[in-house]
Amino acid sequence: MSLRNYYIEEVKKRIPNIVINGDLENRLPGNSNICFIGVDGSKMLKELDNVGICASSGSACSAGLLTASHVLLAIGVSEKVARSSLRVTFGKENTKEDVDYLLNNLENIIYNLRNK
Repeated sequence: MSLRNYYIEEVKKRIPNIVINGDLENRLPGNSNICFIGVDGSKMLKELDNVGICASSGSACSAGLLTASHVLLAIGVSEKVARSSLRVTFGKENTKEDVDYLLNNLENIIYNLRNK
């Protein structure tokens, strides 16, 4: 199983109230975009950065902007939900251990942000 597929399956098991964006079959290899309902994407990114994880909340062509992804908006995701998105890309140098580190931290971060 690819790291991306492993990541998506584990997020589905571990974290409730998510929306997986895009087609699960026809997508870029290594790319995942998931909305974590009720979570501010910028806060989530800051917390991930604090533990050494690089990710984005927008589309690749708008990285660095504090706006909802125009791609998610175009496919019908509401602005509020789109602002809770996390885009992660896995490359050939990533390992299952990297994904597990992301999953463990992400699970804690989402729980803490939703329960503040």
